[in-house]
Amino acid sequence: MAEISPKLVHTLSLIMVLTSFAAVEARNLRHATVAYLFQALLICALLSVYSIENSALLYWAITALVTKAVLVPYFLWRSTEGVPPETRSLIGFGTSCLVALTILAIMYVFTHAHAKFFVQSAVYITGTPSSLLSMAETNLAVAFTVFTLGLYAILTHRDAIKTVIGLCLLENGVHLSLVSLAPTIRETALAGISTEVVVTVWLLLYVISGIREKFGTTDTFRLSELHW
Repeated sequence: MAEISPKLVHTLSLIMVLTSFAAVEARNLRHATVAYLFQALLICALLSVYSIENSALLYWAITALVTKAVLVPYFLWRSTEGVPPETRSLIGFGTSCLVALTILAIMYVFTHAHAKFFVQSAVYITGTPSSLLSMAETNLAVAFTVFTLGLYAILTHRDAIKTVIGLCLLENGVHLSLVSLAPTIRETALAGISTEVVVTVWLLLYVISGIREKFGTTDTFRLSELHW
């Protein structure tokens, strides 16, 4: 029987950090969309790799391919058609990059140092072999880092579309931690599929598109000043 390659899992997982940084800091919203697309493909690849131990995860991988890697990027791409570069964020580009890199380093190191507690708890609760969960420490560090970068994007970027991208990063961080801690449970796939936020993303982008047509901006600060 084929075995999961820890090196492959760690490589795919770590590249997610780079795509998160690119999605958060790219001022061209279409470039940010492409970065998110690459991250979505990485999630699909990770789910496919883990499906070696749990065939149900293959269904989640297929669903994620349709939702994360096709529908969400398509909605984002259409929403950014003819849109100028992102509305300036609360922090300048250079400073924001430094802050994001600092957050990335702190969250990764901190989480990796304490991930063993979560791994041991998962072994006890799910009965997953500890040999399989040995890969989870790096994955959890990446998951928490991606989640934090998504939250950072939501809190510091004024453009509503970048807020949606931040929401997508939050979801990917949660899903990576889920599949890393409970890779052998069939219900993991059901939980992952049921928590896809593609409908939420579509609704948000639909509303944002209407706001841009009516007021000519997606700057959330400017919108708070408008009177209906």
